Amino acid sequence: MPAATLDLARVRSAFPSLDLGVAHFDGPGGSQVPAPVAEAVAAAMTAGLCQRGSASETERRTDAVVTEARSAVADLLGAEAGGVVFGRSMTQLTFDLARTLSRAWGPGDEVVVTRLDHDANIRPWVLAAERAGATVRWLDFDPGTAELDDIESALSTRTRLVAVTAASNLFGTRPDVRAIADAAHEVDALVHVDGVHLAPHAPVDLAGLGADFLACSPYKFFGPHLGALTASPRLLETLHPDKLLPSSDAVPERFELGTLPYELLAGVTAAVDFIAGLVPGEGPRRDRVLVSMHAVEASEAALLTRLLDGLTSLDGVTVHGRPARRTPTALFSVDGLAGAEVHAKLAATGVNAPASSFYAIEASRRAGLGDEGAVRAGIAPYTSPDDVDRLLEGVAGLVGGAR
Repeated sequence: MPAATLDLARVRSAFPSLDLGVAHFDGPGGSQVPAPVAEAVAAAMTAGLCQRGSASETERRTDAVVTEARSAVADLLGAEAGGVVFGRSMTQLTFDLARTLSRAWGPGDEVVVTRLDHDANIRPWVLAAERAGATVRWLDFDPGTAELDDIESALSTRTRLVAVTAASNLFGTRPDVRAIADAAHEVDALVHVDGVHLAPHAPVDLAGLGADFLACSPYKFFGPHLGALTASPRLLETLHPDKLLPSSDAVPERFELGTLPYELLAGVTAAVDFIAGLVPGEGPRRDRVLVSMHAVEASEAALLTRLLDGLTSLDGVTVHGRPARRTPTALFSVDGLAGAEVHAKLAATGVNAPASSFYAIEASRRAGLGDEGAVRAGIAPYTSPDDVDRLLEGVAGLVGGAR
């Protein structure tokens, strides 16, 4: 059976912002939003929401919004709906989880973090370990390839947790998370995976990754601004975070502080439904998500090749990192121009490709890019070949030639 393909014109027609004519390579910082997601948020807000319950129609409607959003995220990530936790952001959820887990840590215990990660999957664990008196071990990466070192050197029988990214938001590197998780589990360590930069670009499966915890950000895959964390409900039952006395002690509610943003959760469900429909089809939503994300992966890989070939052909352009397996993300510098200047000059032509370390501060420093980082071009499911060509033309105009 031939692999499904994206109908790019159909996909792009769902995004009102694309009508402005901007070529968006800023998806790693937050994707554009399709009309059905915005409509779902508005519909939830105007339909009447209050608090969750079963006595009134409004309470039941509100409860259904939450239940449906948990099911949607579970279908996206290959998880269980009862293990989906929502929060203000992935960063907030990771800090909360780190505080909870670190109560069981003490002197002699060890936590492994990587220099490839976004700081949201580094600093919460580093700070929690410091407060508990535990030791932090760093897993490094090759600055030339942006590939992680061997995990074995960082593990011991005292390792309590390994935090690793499923995809680097700076270089696009996709580490062998399953191998890392298997090694961590051999020493009875838990594994927390930052899936923020992988979820918009490839099929994700919690069990397949071997992750105990997997965090993501719906606003990176067409949804509203909030975060989601998923784990086995049985694992979450063993954890007891700080909570208000009258708030529910049930899982996953015990991990959610205060009232959830119900209207945004309606948008999360719509975003997952949109993903499931990127390739039209029938059947369970999880199956349709997998078909669509395989098509996204193939489409984006072709555009990434076009982009990388174009960038590497230009005199005065340096592409940073050569990971063998990656998301459609390119980090590059232009000789004689600060990243912020390149960003501004491209933006003036209607091409959005921002420059920064993008909170992957350890990775940027390790790669010799300091705190300023470089220009990042991220391809999304709505990116067209014309968008890529416009970016390449804009960069060529800055350097004035090809190799």
